[in-house]
Amino acid sequence: MRVYGIYEAKTKLPDLIKQVQQGERVTITNRGAPVADLVPSASGVAQQASNAIAAIKNLRSGSITQEEFTAFRNKGRR
Repeated sequence: MRVYGIYEAKTKLPDLIKQVQQGERVTITNRGAPVADLVPSASGVAQQASNAIAAIKNLRSGSITQEEFTAFRNKGRR
């Protein structure tokens, strides 16, 4: 989790959004006190979980290789 003051968050908002899209949590502070959290959308997290479950099912059925499964798994990691 990364922490930014309000002014810095305002000036770096596009970068913060990219971090959140990659799964990071960002806390915004006002004079050192946390006031807001930027977190990945719940629907995005649910979609990643669905993709992972589908990949596991395909691996068990023999539809994909171990290398493809490893690539799916590593895609969600930071």
